[in-house]
Amino acid sequence: MSLDLPLIFTALMGISILAYVVLDGYDLGVGMLMAAADDHEQNLMVASIGPFWDANETWLVLGVGILLVAFPVAHGIILGALYLPVATMLVGLMFRGVAFELRLKALGWHRELWNWLFWFGSFLASFTQGFMLGRYITGFESGFGYFLFAMLTGASLCGGCVLLGATWLVLKTEGPLQRKAIAWGKWGLLWVALGVAMVSLATPLVTETVRNKWFDFPRTIALMLLPTASFGAGIAVWFTLRGLGRGTWHVEWMPFAGAVSIFTIAFAGLAYSLFPYVVIDQLTIWDAAAHPSSLQFVLWGALVVVPLIIAYTAFSHRVFWGKARAGLYE
Repeated sequence: MSLDLPLIFTALMGISILAYVVLDGYDLGVGMLMAAADDHEQNLMVASIGPFWDANETWLVLGVGILLVAFPVAHGIILGALYLPVATMLVGLMFRGVAFELRLKALGWHRELWNWLFWFGSFLASFTQGFMLGRYITGFESGFGYFLFAMLTGASLCGGCVLLGATWLVLKTEGPLQRKAIAWGKWGLLWVALGVAMVSLATPLVTETVRNKWFDFPRTIALMLLPTASFGAGIAVWFTLRGLGRGTWHVEWMPFAGAVSIFTIAFAGLAYSLFPYVVIDQLTIWDAAAHPSSLQFVLWGALVVVPLIIAYTAFSHRVFWGKARAGLYE
């Protein structure tokens, strides 16, 4: 039985995108939260993501690379339709990268400027990624309603990154900053709950394909397991954060794990809604796939590269496990 190569590369691309959203999501969230912290807390926040943030973006490069080599027709359509948002996202990532390095060497108001640019770059990258997701879900349709939906998904993703960043800080810090992070996490969770609810209500209105999948009885009954699980993860995050704040709960990794679960469940729902399209209502993964000989060649490279990236990611997090200390990334 021959391998379904387009399906394999779809899974690899999906794993890469999910890994990027979760891993770069927490450091984008930390960047957005820096505006609410003082100088000492900002140094701790930078130290908490310093060993990881640059490598986390590797998953974005991998996901886009798989799209290019495995689904070149779809790559042209998607990147063509999202040219300006992609350029804006890259500007945000550029601001963030430059500010991250130069703030370490700056003093006085110059450091404040670079801190602000780090916040702005993190926000811009997060918002444009959510905006692009909204445009992608609607098949790049034009019109004010579709644009408003993309803006809504952009704002929702910002809330999700704030939740990831706050729960990451709960795990990596202690004392006053951790208490602040607990409060930020509660606020971010409410933001995510509102965003998910609004996007879930709006999505069936803007795309008929998703509407038909969501309301295809009796399969809809099984699909309800996803929002139920997401709600359960949200409740778990809320109560663990409250328990940590009151000192009645001491498992600090639980809120971050719950936040990751919310993202994973949402991603599973999105994958179900869009499959088998790589460009909704235009191209299926089999229509957009490269020639089988090309996919076979690239698969060997993926079988080497992907495990190495996973191993490095796990190793770096293992080496720098524990509480962040100011000056670690100075």
